[in-house]
Amino acid sequence: MDGIATFTHTVGLYRYLIGNCGEPCASKFLNMASVFMKIFNLICMMLLIGHWSGCLQFLVPMLQGFPPNSWVAINELQNAYWLEQYSWALFKAMSHMLCIGYGRFPPQSLTDMWLTLLSMISGATCYALFLGHTTNLIQSLDSSRRQYREKDVINYNCRSLVASVPFFANADQNFVNDVVTKLKYEVFQPGDVIIKEGTLGTKMYFIQEGIVDIVMSNGEVATSLSDGSYFGEICLLTNAKRVASVRAETYCNLFSLSVEHFNAVLNIYPLMRRTMESIAAERLNKIGKNPSLVSNREDLQHDLKAVNAILSTQPVDYDSSEDEYESRPFRNKKLKKHSVAMGVSLGMPKTLFNALPRPKSESCFNNMEQTGRPESSYLQRSETFYQSTSLAPPPDSSGQLRP
Repeated sequence: MDGIATFTHTVGLYRYLIGNCGEPCASKFLNMASVFMKIFNLICMMLLIGHWSGCLQFLVPMLQGFPPNSWVAINELQNAYWLEQYSWALFKAMSHMLCIGYGRFPPQSLTDMWLTLLSMISGATCYALFLGHTTNLIQSLDSSRRQYREKDVINYNCRSLVASVPFFANADQNFVNDVVTKLKYEVFQPGDVIIKEGTLGTKMYFIQEGIVDIVMSNGEVATSLSDGSYFGEICLLTNAKRVASVRAETYCNLFSLSVEHFNAVLNIYPLMRRTMESIAAERLNKIGKNPSLVSNREDLQHDLKAVNAILSTQPVDYDSSEDEYESRPFRNKKLKKHSVAMGVSLGMPKTLFNALPRPKSESCFNNMEQTGRPESSYLQRSETFYQSTSLAPPPDSSGQLRP
């Protein structure tokens, strides 16, 4: 009956907390109670080990017939009451385990010495485990706030990366948040091989600062990537080996994304997967590899058809003035709605073909030396891109459409 009454009072306390403090307060209270119960269990476990050690301290001399040099004979406990014998044995064992002494007398025989050594080792191990578990449990008292602060710190540290990578700048904010929280910061020195050709790909990289070279098997540098670019996604999309090596040309600050997190994020955002597949196909085409990696999955065909249907219904007027297109309003509210949903800026027709980020090549750096300002991080698309997306190529400088 007492147990039932206690259980009833516990349920009543829980309902009171839910009704008056709200669910967050009750959840915090239950979390604290759980932590204290775990700490209490650890203390009970240490006392149990001390009990076993004390019984062993008395059992071994008893089996030997209480030799004259044993601690039991020295303390004249052979015929003492069992509570007195247990108390002295427990005191001796706890003294060893807590490393505060040898008890009333130091060990006099070889058997006592080995028992003392065993007690000290078990005590030191239990003490270390107790401190570690207690620290973790105390930290878990406010785990939600700690996780929020860690996420806030990650977003703050990655703010320059998000600002410099066009792929993030044109992407959905939810997609950016999911990716940023899974990034890992890495640093490479000049000459370090970040990716080696022929190895299995386990991660991709985003360049926050620095320059890397894409090196072919013959040692030729195919292109160079700098701030705001990313690489290594080809193997993650195709489950193949690395098609080229990547070497750090300068000191590089990179953020890596593992293949597990990569697939988990892109499965939620299929349109971003198609964007990366199109970019990867062009990169393979540029270095002479087979670019046929664009996914033909049935679950992505609907997204591709939707994009093509929207774009095919829009009249495209090619104009060399970007400012003029920026000042024009959207002609179709439906196009604006879908552009916001895809997270791609469709403010002007020229951006339709240049919304995907492209790696910076050597021509970019030459242009910086001549003009004193960096060139746009977008490159012209290859025929593979227009074949996979059913788009017509943009006109050249003379106003004629390229074949």
